[in-house]
Amino acid sequence: MQDKNTNRALAGETTMQDLSLITTRPSEFVAQADTDAHVVELWLHGRSRHTQRAYRAASERFLEFTAKTLRETTLGDVQAWLDSLCSIADSSRAQALAAVKSLLGFSHRIGYIRFNVSAVVKLPKIKNTLAERILPESEVHRMFALEPSPRNRLILRTLYYSGLRVSELCGLRWRDLQARGEEGQMTVFGKGAKTRAVLLPAGLWKEIESSRGEAGADEPVFRSRVKGGPLDQSQVLRIVRAASIRAGAHKNVSPHWLRHAHASHSLDRGAPIHLVQATLGHASVATTGRYLHARPTESSGKYLAE
Repeated sequence: MQDKNTNRALAGETTMQDLSLITTRPSEFVAQADTDAHVVELWLHGRSRHTQRAYRAASERFLEFTAKTLRETTLGDVQAWLDSLCSIADSSRAQALAAVKSLLGFSHRIGYIRFNVSAVVKLPKIKNTLAERILPESEVHRMFALEPSPRNRLILRTLYYSGLRVSELCGLRWRDLQARGEEGQMTVFGKGAKTRAVLLPAGLWKEIESSRGEAGADEPVFRSRVKGGPLDQSQVLRIVRAASIRAGAHKNVSPHWLRHAHASHSLDRGAPIHLVQATLGHASVATTGRYLHARPTESSGKYLAE
């Protein structure tokens, strides 16, 4: 029978005292998985499709590099694998390490491994490049103006004015939209399985309503012309990238850049930070605050004599 210390460990609340008790009495700690593959499936269960894809790829690369089981993995293996990633971008390196640390931490919490050897490995510091991914307002509006396709222009405007993630845009159904006087409202089921309501300005709402035609409540708001179903995220990427090139903007613009632009531009225009947080669905106001730091309006250097 498990005591309260072991139960806390299974819940992810292991203390040093608890760990000493568990490791000295292993027979009382029942592993929740039998193989590495089983651990990985338990670890990925319930995560978003995007997270599952990224985490699975990172874990496969790690296990292929070490050629060991998770139970055989040492601190040196983790460090050697991290060193082998020196040729990739710092952000990608940090994401890969975060995934492996998550896997090993999970393996320890469910009793599959006795020690989490990655606990002492720190994530590398990375440069904040958010400012490089915020388009000026003039470029955003030039993207709208130069887009020849009415449907694609509506996609661009919806991404910008709603601040939606591309997955949220592709998942929209007509039942998720409701009129609010002359304006509109979207009910968005987003990251972390959280639901939020997003208000749309009157002009955009009128355009969206006009595009509906005879579509039923369960049909996608933005339909693929080729497949007939909802737009694929890769299709939206092509639409945004083509619009950015046409407007003379950065060649690597993605749909998420319009979300960044929404946050930055609305804050620049005086929107309360908590309102921007709620619209974008950020879990913490600190996440929204990154945009204030990325594009400050004041600097002590402005007070110096030239």
